[in-house]
Amino acid sequence: MNFDYSPKVQAYRERLLAFFDQHIYPNERRFHEEVEANRRAGNAWVPTRLIEELKPLAREAGLWNLFLPQSARAPEGLSNLEYAPLCEIMGRVTWAAEVFNCSAPDTGNMETLERYGTEAQKDRWLEPLLRGEMRSAFLMTEPEVASSDATNIQCRIERQGDEYVINGTKWWSSGAGDPRCALYIVMGKTDPEAGRHEQQSMVLVPADTPGVTVKRHLPVFGYDDAPHGHMEIELKDVRVPVSSILLGEGRGFEIAQGRLGPGRIHHCMRSIGAAERALELMCQRAIARVAFGKTLAQQTVTQERIAEARCLIEQARLLTLKAAYMMDTVGNKVAKAEIAMIKIVAPNMALKVIDWAIQVYGGMGVSDDTPLAMTWAHQRTLRFADGPDEVHRNALAKLELARHMKLSSEKVEMPVTRGA
Repeated sequence: MNFDYSPKVQAYRERLLAFFDQHIYPNERRFHEEVEANRRAGNAWVPTRLIEELKPLAREAGLWNLFLPQSARAPEGLSNLEYAPLCEIMGRVTWAAEVFNCSAPDTGNMETLERYGTEAQKDRWLEPLLRGEMRSAFLMTEPEVASSDATNIQCRIERQGDEYVINGTKWWSSGAGDPRCALYIVMGKTDPEAGRHEQQSMVLVPADTPGVTVKRHLPVFGYDDAPHGHMEIELKDVRVPVSSILLGEGRGFEIAQGRLGPGRIHHCMRSIGAAERALELMCQRAIARVAFGKTLAQQTVTQERIAEARCLIEQARLLTLKAAYMMDTVGNKVAKAEIAMIKIVAPNMALKVIDWAIQVYGGMGVSDDTPLAMTWAHQRTLRFADGPDEVHRNALAKLELARHMKLSSEKVEMPVTRGA
C-alpha cells in the first residue's frame, strides 16, 4: 500500500488549502453571524448567502463533487484514497464541505442514486444534486425502535396498484431543515413476512408530497445546526409512484449497507481534519497563554497531551487511508472490517483531542468564541451516526472470531510416530 500523494492529489490539496486560507477561515465568524441574524429574523433555516457566494468560486477552482468516484455524471470525482486528504481538509471547519458540494447527507444520497438508481431517477434527482441546486435527506432512524438494528424499522411501504403508500415516523433526518431539501430517501418495510434482511425497501419521496410533515427540529447539545438541521418527520398516507422504488422490493438493507460504507469513511476523514484543527488551536493557545510563571506549552501535562494527540491523529489517518485503499481495490464488502475499525477509532480520537484543546482554552473553550465546542458536539454525535460504536465493535469482533474459527478448523493434527 502506497499512501503518497499523487501529483494530481497534491495539486488538489494545494488548491484546497489556498481556498481555505482565502475564503473559509476568514469567513468562519461571518457564517455564524449570518445564521444568528436569520434566527433573530424568525427563520434560521434560510440558506446562508456566504455559502452560495463561495460555491461558484469552488467550481471555478475545480473543487466540486470530488467525493463521487467512477461516475460519468461527475467525471471530476476521485477514488476514496485520493479523496481522503481533501475530505480531511474540508473537516477542519464544520460547514465547509457544502461549499464544495461534498457534504452529508447529500454525498451518501448521491452515491446511492448513482449506484442503485434508474436513469430516470438519476435525471430527476442526481443531476440537480450534483449541480448543487437542491438538498436531500436520508430517512431511516425511527424514535420508537432501536434503529442501530435496521431490521427493527416499523415504517410501512405498502403497494396499492401503481403506487406505494408510506406510513411511519422518522427522526434525526439530517439536512431536512434546509428549505432546499427536495428529496427524501425513505427506508421502510414492504414485506414483514420476508426474511429478516429482505423485508426492507427504499423509495424516493419528494419532500413536498402530501402527507409529509416536518414535526420538529432536534438540537444537538443545544446546537440546532441551522440551516442544515436534524428533523423529526411524519409520513402519513404518503403516496409515490411504483417507479420511485430503488433497485426493487426487499433490497433496502442491501442498499443501506452499500450507502453507509462511503458515508462512514467520509465522516472519519472529516474527523481527522477536525482533530488536526483542534491540535493546531491547542498549540497556538499553549504557546501564548501563561499560568504559574510559565506558558502552558512549557507545562509537562500540556506537552504530553500534544504528543499523544499527534500519535492518535497519525494512527487514525493511516487506518483511514488503509480502509480507503481497500474500498478502492477489493470493494466495500471485503473492507468491512477496516470500515468498522475506523468508524470506531476516528470519532473517539477526535473527541479526545478536541477535549484536550478545550481544556487548554479554559472557559473560552466551551464558548462559541472558538469552534471547539461545536466541533466537539458534532464529533460526539458521530459515535451514533451511521451506526453506534457498540454495533461496529460487535461486528468487528464477530469477523475476528470467525477468522480464528476458520483457522482452527483448518488445523490438522500431526500424527504421533515412534522412532525406529
